[in-house]
Amino acid sequence: MTASRAEALSLPPHLRGLDRYESGLPIEQVRSRSGIARVVKLASNENPLGPSRLALSAVAEALPTLHRYPDGPATALRGALASRLGVDLAQVVIGNGSTDLIDLLARAFLGPENNAVISEQAFARFGQVVQARNGRPKLVPMRASTHDLEAMAAAVDPDTRLLYVANPNNPTGTWNRRREIEALIDALPPAVLLVLDEAYFEYADDPDYPNGIDYVRLGAPVIVLRTFSKIYGLAGLRIGYGIAAPQVIESLDMVREPFNSNSLAQVAALAALQDREHVERALALNRSEKARLLAELRRRGLEPQPSLANFLCVDLRREAAPVFRRLLDRGVIVRPLRAYHLPDALRVSVGTGEENDIFLTALDAAL
Repeated sequence: MTASRAEALSLPPHLRGLDRYESGLPIEQVRSRSGIARVVKLASNENPLGPSRLALSAVAEALPTLHRYPDGPATALRGALASRLGVDLAQVVIGNGSTDLIDLLARAFLGPENNAVISEQAFARFGQVVQARNGRPKLVPMRASTHDLEAMAAAVDPDTRLLYVANPNNPTGTWNRRREIEALIDALPPAVLLVLDEAYFEYADDPDYPNGIDYVRLGAPVIVLRTFSKIYGLAGLRIGYGIAAPQVIESLDMVREPFNSNSLAQVAALAALQDREHVERALALNRSEKARLLAELRRRGLEPQPSLANFLCVDLRREAAPVFRRLLDRGVIVRPLRAYHLPDALRVSVGTGEENDIFLTALDAAL
């Protein structure tokens, strides 16, 4: 009786075949495996400088209040973002990382009859949340390792409600320029919401890279997702935000958890917004070290993609899994991309100069 009841609780049909999201290996696990004390993690696109000192101080000051529930709507943080970005308070929503908002969008806008259009080799979480909600993602092949926005627009049908675009895209680092995004917006029916994931927005230095919030201000059916995990160095606290029309934000508020961002994350993000010097240092480091990594990898005969983010997608011209394992044995964590159907590629975050030197030395040995 007990066994049959347990079998009845096996994996539901709509989750069968669904890939789990694989995060970068934790440092402690690799240290234990390799026996190397100095482990370098270049797998999760984190800010190698860590969080702002202002954010750390704000967290320390907030610790005695942990017996209180956080402000559910994150009013102070939303107000600061609204002022910084030139939008109304009603156009801002806070999430437990921007990945929380990716999921909330599927929950709010996809009924059992609806679908979402997603690019192949885009951020894996797009397809995973759609499949988990109703199993109806429509996948469109990339063109030159970049979202093919024209083909994605053509894939929209009367049942489509969401179209996800990561700009720049993770894991390829590629991006779509202003005229391409605007042509996509013009091509979309009114009932389709464009989800612009701009997790790496602050790193984007192409003058033709579009700011998605400009389209929200113009009333376009767009929601822009951003995060404090990357340039602000708060990945461990899990906090992100979305900017959209008030009616879109209201829909997300109806389905989000009442306290989906914790109090420490809120005060840290609020403080981090004020520390422009920390952001500028992180940007300068990424700019110089990414250029150096590009040159060094090309000198080794490898093919890194041009990237507008804080990582490089590197074609090794051979199966990447053995190289990934050899790097782990040398205490260096990067990201294999077999799950993205890129078996010959690794994604490498841009670290400090010392971390990148350790990676390059380990890579020479691994190759």
